[in-house]
Amino acid sequence: MIPPPKPAKTPMLLRAVRIVGFAVLFGIALSVVRQQNLWYSILYSVCIGLICWVCIDFGRLALARVLAKNAGGTQDTEWPGWPWMIVVVVLGSIIGYSTGTILGDWLTGERSSNLLSAGSLRESLSLLLFALVPAIVVSYFFYSRGALAERESVAEAAQRQAAESRLKLLEAQLEPHMLFNTLANLRVLIALDPARAQTMLDQLIAFLRATLGASRVAGHSLRAEFDRLADYLALVQVRMADRLTVNFALPEALADVQVPPLLLQPLVENCVKHGLEAAIAGGRIEIAAAREGNELLLRVRDTGVGLVGASPNGESVGEGGEASGEHAAARFGLAQVRERLATLYGTRASLSLGAAPDAEGGTLAVVRLPLAKQ
Repeated sequence: MIPPPKPAKTPMLLRAVRIVGFAVLFGIALSVVRQQNLWYSILYSVCIGLICWVCIDFGRLALARVLAKNAGGTQDTEWPGWPWMIVVVVLGSIIGYSTGTILGDWLTGERSSNLLSAGSLRESLSLLLFALVPAIVVSYFFYSRGALAERESVAEAAQRQAAESRLKLLEAQLEPHMLFNTLANLRVLIALDPARAQTMLDQLIAFLRATLGASRVAGHSLRAEFDRLADYLALVQVRMADRLTVNFALPEALADVQVPPLLLQPLVENCVKHGLEAAIAGGRIEIAAAREGNELLLRVRDTGVGLVGASPNGESVGEGGEASGEHAAARFGLAQVRERLATLYGTRASLSLGAAPDAEGGTLAVVRLPLAKQ
């Protein structure tokens, strides 16, 4: 349930300045309507406005905290509710108008009527109405601002919670996807070469120990991202041996840039499973980072069999001659990366996939992320 709106939480000095601004405008309007001295009207208006504000605002806070204390701490400590607030506004207006008028008389040497010295009931009611109207208008103005700010805060919190839940779901999908692929390869290797299978199992245990802790954080350094990819590719090399060559290029200036954990993992898996494994001679994987203006460019390239088809938006449907299940795995990996980028960065990040631009062939994936301005 959305809690009731609260007054806007602005600094005390800023609220005082706004009250003075309202009072000056009211004094100018009053001098025009009543044909009174402009500076006297502004002075009285500011004196009355400031004292009314002090009485109403501090009265609101004091009453809200008393009510909260009596309710055992279950009530809002800054907003007593409209019924009590009406009482605060009426009493604050009476005290503020009378005290402000007295202060104005003391500063100007004049003698004005106020609620305490009015000659008749009609005059008292007239002065009370004169004090209440601006007090109610100003109080409602601050209340409306508070209501809007509170609704925006609740909406932002809901959006943030939804985004975090979405990211957790995506990361939970990613880890089993990578693990199942590795276990499937391990199962094949056990039948073909038990010694290498043992080595691969040891490497898998070390990889999981290093990776699972990192995958539980919201972000880590680009150096850590490259280290996790190196762990994964070392695991793959146990099986592929000299059919796999790996090159990393990480400038020292970018090593501490924060990125989502395991962001490039699906792209590297696609290179291995859909690019290099389908090539008899294997090939090379290149993972590089570079800065381009205010963007971080992450390139994942292989020299495998290349793309055999793409969807209209450029998303690969697989490399080489995979079966339909492997097409789905490739689509999952790319969709997962795109969805994480969209959730974290909106339109400021992107993933593109296409044929490598040189004679060696293969596939090139490029991730663009916004960099903080330095």
